[in-house]
Amino acid sequence: MSESRPGADAVKRRVVLTGFGVISSIGIGAADFTRSLREGRSGVSPISVFDVEGFAHGNGCEVRGFAPEQWITSTPVEELGRASRFAVAAARMAVQDAGLDPAWLGDRRGLVSVGTTDGESFELDQLVATELAEGPERMDRQTVRRVPAARLSTAIAQELQLTDVEALTIATACSAGNYSIGYGFDAVSSGEVEYALCGGADAMCRKTFTGFYRLGTIAPECCQPFDVNRKGILTGEGAGVLVLESLESALARGARIYAEVLGYGLNCDAYHQVAPNGDSVAACMELALNNAGVKPEEVDLISAHGTGTKANDITESRAIRQVFDAATPRTISLKSMLGHTMGAASALGAIACGLAITHGFIPPTINHTVTDPECEIDCVPNQAVDADLRVVQNNGLAFGGNNAIVILGKYEGDEEAEQAKEARGAEQAEAGSGTPAGSRSGS
Repeated sequence: MSESRPGADAVKRRVVLTGFGVISSIGIGAADFTRSLREGRSGVSPISVFDVEGFAHGNGCEVRGFAPEQWITSTPVEELGRASRFAVAAARMAVQDAGLDPAWLGDRRGLVSVGTTDGESFELDQLVATELAEGPERMDRQTVRRVPAARLSTAIAQELQLTDVEALTIATACSAGNYSIGYGFDAVSSGEVEYALCGGADAMCRKTFTGFYRLGTIAPECCQPFDVNRKGILTGEGAGVLVLESLESALARGARIYAEVLGYGLNCDAYHQVAPNGDSVAACMELALNNAGVKPEEVDLISAHGTGTKANDITESRAIRQVFDAATPRTISLKSMLGHTMGAASALGAIACGLAITHGFIPPTINHTVTDPECEIDCVPNQAVDADLRVVQNNGLAFGGNNAIVILGKYEGDEEAEQAKEARGAEQAEAGSGTPAGSRSGS
């Protein structure tokens, strides 16, 4: 089964990214995240959020230094699970980064869409541990109430006091962030909503760590995507939330524009529970490129799924070569820094792509020694490089063959935009507001 938007001619409105919220092991907030991406910072540390006794190794990419109360002000934090805290904080951060007043959002029809792999499995871990040790009657009631995965999106609406919104959680595992962005893109471009808060969130949990460990895919020390010495993934956590709105809306309020969403592609091959299918991955890339109206040779960078497992890296690299051939662009893996953040992975990837476009650089693939000859790509080893990026592709691949690819482009303005900016400046001058043309505004 394959799906994508009907085509570029069906798009009613151009869609841009104007706000980013980031909770990650290498930085909290867009500015800190950008610095970490440039520096090639590693988020690896010994896992502390659950007991790893009995496992041969226990490193992960855990979020540290996160104070949810700094961002979550309308909802009692104890009512939210760990993943929901990440999601809500990232949403509040994204809205603030976009220069938006929640009251402005509250007056408009919107969408809240959050992708996830595990939902609130961290909370379920606690409940199962209590059940085994003390019996089900000793389970904490408040923890039980934190379990529903729907809270990842509905809690954002509640925190921001948004009443005219559709709030949904998309559970397509490790590609869910891109699924969420694609859904928001359609909703904004069609005019169904005036804005969308889209992304992904997951918290590290014992269940997922154990599952990957039993598959033999947990690396002992670090994640080395595309490297001949790679040994697997490191589980991570966090959230990425993006503000999507129409170009017209962004220009009208003088918003900073990180990037434009050009299109996306989705497919699900159901080929295997855990093994990726190269032809299907290639087909999804072609869907995304066609949907965006972009030729392969126009893509300047690919943010790969790049898990660091033998199967994924070879399969994804070959699929990329199948589509791009001699025009294969530089291809990086953020998981070398972030670990595998599950449902947040492609959302954080999209944010990284937007920041790379805005600030003119390519983040590195760290921990790199020698590229696997079966991975015929330039993975930008260990050091960021400056680059003028016009079009960037963000890959998200998931178990069960759930693939989602998003294409972002650099927004450079046009004659219509300049005219709108000049008109806005003239109106402000006439009103004597003293507000400079092009300034960010929350109304």
